Amino acid sequence: MYSDTHFHFSMVQERTCSDCADVITQMVRRNCFFAMDIGTSCDDLPARKAAVARALSGVAPELRPAAERMIHYTAGIWPDTGAIRDRIRQVAVLEQQIAQCGGITAVGECGLDHHWNLSGEDGRCRDDFDAEMYNAEKELFEMQLELARKLQLPVVVHSRDAFADTLDVIKKTGYDNGIIHCYSYGLDEAKQFLDRGWYISFSGSVTYTKRSRMDDMRALLQYVPDDRILCETDAPYLAPVPVRGQPDTPLFVEHTYKFIAAVRGVSVEQLCETVDANCRTLFTL
Repeated sequence: MYSDTHFHFSMVQERTCSDCADVITQMVRRNCFFAMDIGTSCDDLPARKAAVARALSGVAPELRPAAERMIHYTAGIWPDTGAIRDRIRQVAVLEQQIAQCGGITAVGECGLDHHWNLSGEDGRCRDDFDAEMYNAEKELFEMQLELARKLQLPVVVHSRDAFADTLDVIKKTGYDNGIIHCYSYGLDEAKQFLDRGWYISFSGSVTYTKRSRMDDMRALLQYVPDDRILCETDAPYLAPVPVRGQPDTPLFVEHTYKFIAAVRGVSVEQLCETVDANCRTLFTL
């Protein structure tokens, strides 16, 4: 139950290996089928795998094989300004690391972010994005879509306040294979991604949608077809109600499942089976 298609497990802040081992143990005991540790830097795959390996060493031996089967990895470059400027070298490093380390299930997260918030963790400023930077960000995304095509892997797409440009880059490459993660747009935008074959993944943020937008959110959650819906945490971010404000963990994804299942009028068990089936299809498991 409660597969999690997007979390930053090995990067969860202020968590020890024993804490992570406890989380993994609880996930296995809940029969979690699939959990994906997400990459954001060109060279973070070895360190992330090592961190998870340390955590797995703290899992009871009888549970360890199931834990190892459950956890999957991506590798990708999040579009911070440094990565955008250094995109040619960083994509080359990314491809080299994937070849050396192997064992990834998808490319990403990668994409476009036009949320301007100097005081936030991203530290993004509109002034940083002149025409050259704006186009270079799209090029970094395009390069990773092409890498995914070369590797025949799906893509985990980060798209925030950048719907039109995200769709333009996808159309340009013609590679429609993956997830629009932590979906933050409306129904009309979802239809355009879905029509191209993309999966839509919902995080804990759906549980605290503003009251004025709740009807639209319900319509969106009800519209996404069974064969295109996924759930995620994006841990340590976006903890759902009733644990909003706490550092998120993959264990909290159950609250997102319960909320979405209620809106879609299905049982939590049915939604879990649906998401698990989609993981098998998308990631050819």
